[in-house]
Amino acid sequence: MAPTRAAGAPGAALVRVLADPEAVSAAGAELACELAAGAIAARGAFRVALSGGSTPRRMLELLACEPRRSRVDWSRVRIFFGDERAVAPDHADSNYGMAQRALLARVPLAPGQVHRMRGEAPDLARAADEYALEIAREFGVAAEGPPPAFDLIYLGLGGDAHTASLFPGTPALAERRRWVVANPVAEQATTRLSFSPPLLCAAREVAFLVAGASKRAALRAVLDGPRDPQRYPAQLVQPACGRVRWLVDAAARASAEER
Repeated sequence: MAPTRAAGAPGAALVRVLADPEAVSAAGAELACELAAGAIAARGAFRVALSGGSTPRRMLELLACEPRRSRVDWSRVRIFFGDERAVAPDHADSNYGMAQRALLARVPLAPGQVHRMRGEAPDLARAADEYALEIAREFGVAAEGPPPAFDLIYLGLGGDAHTASLFPGTPALAERRRWVVANPVAEQATTRLSFSPPLLCAAREVAFLVAGASKRAALRAVLDGPRDPQRYPAQLVQPACGRVRWLVDAAARASAEER
């Protein structure tokens, strides 16, 4: 289906409705191939931040397979993560661990090209600051300055309209300076590492991958509802100079499309 502009969203936000989760994952993998080629030609590297979740996992699996695998110059790719749970990298819930199994171990990447968040760190606030410094070093910018522009940040959407680890009503929603935060999530009795709104909004491209009827209400609220980022955190993702793409399946978008 041809892309449509999202009602109530920033002018650059594009919604593309696809048949099913497999089609969403395939579109996400195609986007990586296309943007990697452009970024490498323009800036010498493709800097991408990955997300967790079942649809992103399948997207990474498709990216690791031919013919897409050979379309990417992996020596020029730099991989980061938009958020991480407070777990070790080999834990079943680790976003890094999922990416390692789906993609990282299956393509020619050197260890220095992959930058994981230290979710197992005893001091997550310090881990967040260290990750921001790691981002600054990769981009060659000052950590105290404006956030750098990732070529692509993948995001998902929770049933409560959270994205990355920016949950409704959590402290990180008000962050305006730091790039990476340790965000307490009281409802889950945990703290998670996450890109902050300023870093997300500095991206050249953001791609939300959303599939399934369970996401329908959240997607409709974020795209078509009143602006209320405290309740619908995904509404905070509005790049000043970049673009937001919503790759969604028919089940997730059905109720809004049928009105």
